[in-house]
Amino acid sequence: MGETGRHKWFSFHHHRSASATSMPQQNNNPGETPTEFLCPITGFLMSDPVVVASGQTFERVSVQVCRNLGFAPKLHDGTQPDLSTVIPNLAMRSTILSYCDRNKMDHPRPPDYAYVEGVVRTRMDTVSGSGPGHRISKSEILPPLASNSNSDYDSVMGAIRSRSRNAVSSSNSLPFHQTRPVNHSTTRNPTSFSSSDYSSFPPMSPEEEEIYNKLSSVDTIDHEQGLIQLRKTTRSNESTRISLCTDRILSLLRSLIVSRYNVVQTNAAASLVNLSLEKPNKLKIVRSGFVPLLIDVLKSGSTEAQEHVIGALFSLAVEEENKMVIGVLGAVEPLLHALRSSESERARQDAALALYHLSLIPNNRNRLVKAGAVPVMLSMIRNGESASRILLLLCNIAACPEGKGAMLDGNAVAILVGKLRESGGGGVEAEVAAARENCVGALLTLSVGNMRFRGLASEVGLEEVLTEIVESESGSGRLKEKAAKILQTMRGGDREFGEGAEAREWNKMLEASGLSRSQFQQGGQKGGFAYSSQF
Repeated sequence: MGETGRHKWFSFHHHRSASATSMPQQNNNPGETPTEFLCPITGFLMSDPVVVASGQTFERVSVQVCRNLGFAPKLHDGTQPDLSTVIPNLAMRSTILSYCDRNKMDHPRPPDYAYVEGVVRTRMDTVSGSGPGHRISKSEILPPLASNSNSDYDSVMGAIRSRSRNAVSSSNSLPFHQTRPVNHSTTRNPTSFSSSDYSSFPPMSPEEEEIYNKLSSVDTIDHEQGLIQLRKTTRSNESTRISLCTDRILSLLRSLIVSRYNVVQTNAAASLVNLSLEKPNKLKIVRSGFVPLLIDVLKSGSTEAQEHVIGALFSLAVEEENKMVIGVLGAVEPLLHALRSSESERARQDAALALYHLSLIPNNRNRLVKAGAVPVMLSMIRNGESASRILLLLCNIAACPEGKGAMLDGNAVAILVGKLRESGGGGVEAEVAAARENCVGALLTLSVGNMRFRGLASEVGLEEVLTEIVESESGSGRLKEKAAKILQTMRGGDREFGEGAEAREWNKMLEASGLSRSQFQQGGQKGGFAYSSQF
């Protein structure tokens, strides 16, 4: 009868329907418009962009049309998005509007629903062998049922509710249920798919097939054994982590990571951490729709599973393309909660490092400020909790105007100076030395282009503390250079004002610290924030 819904998805702004109605008019040249501003489905500049569970951004109307038609688009890079969840991408919308204003373009208007529907239907009809019943992959359709059995509404709804409880969300398709009579003898576990569901995928290796058969079983004991095997196999072997990060395995992990059995959930989360350690897997895991599931486990999973989930989010956040998606999908707030209240020291450290990597982009810094991160972290520094990592995170937050204002309002200068006094003296341990350097780094970031800082610093005696650092025989050269730069700012030397002053101050600060802008965005010293946790 044809394929299982994995159709080639062409660029729609080259294949528009002649019968479509109300095509939005925009005064822009698509050839000059950044491709990330264009909806992958319509090819138009997005007016209401939304992020889907697998991380891509679409026009909201486009997602609504695809969901209503039960059609799963295949994008130009060969991936198929998970459209089961949408979240407004306010950062993208703001960027698009700013782009339009800079280029004196009209703000984009929402495309007409009928037009988008016409575009999607035209593409569906032009795909060879694509009948209306073959637009969704088999894994999203209810199990085969006998044609001569009696209709049973309660059984149909029970199967749908069971699928929802198990959080089966395929990144290859959209939920689409056909109304059929139910035969109880043929109903199978919704997480148990046959290998025919993946007939278009490469053949499985013996190792993958063994794990796959256990994970797809209806028996929970088989799930436990399969996950333990996957966890052990991916613990230390790089090539195995890559070879086993397949769509088949990830599809099953999505359902098992939200299992109500603690052993199953914990081993699924630990296996995902191991898979996420390899760079080629990081983007694939996020685009497979794992982030919303990880956040759910972080909020309500078992303690050990939460610890592994935090490690997974930390590992995934290292990838540049994942930072915005993880932040938009809502990971900042639960990670902040874990940083503040988790009973596990490793969980708190990984939460701090996950937030550090997420805060390397401006939008996530603003999310942290709005979530009340500044007073929480200043309180933790005052109490001596994870000081080095928290200070590192505050350096990023201080780089945005909202964060800088919140820190100054929260008495950050006095708290940081107090921390420097506590850790003063020679012969300090490595952890304390790192905390001192990060503390001075946070103060340096606060001082950039900020006249208010000078008065607050004078009140708490920062000049005296920094002078001791500069004149001391101990301490790294980079620490002394940062301290000298702050002293220069406080004494009014080499200060710049007016338009572009803050940018010039930033350049000078980076030169003094020995970092380029790209190095600063990557987290300073190479390998300084590497993760090696394997579970």
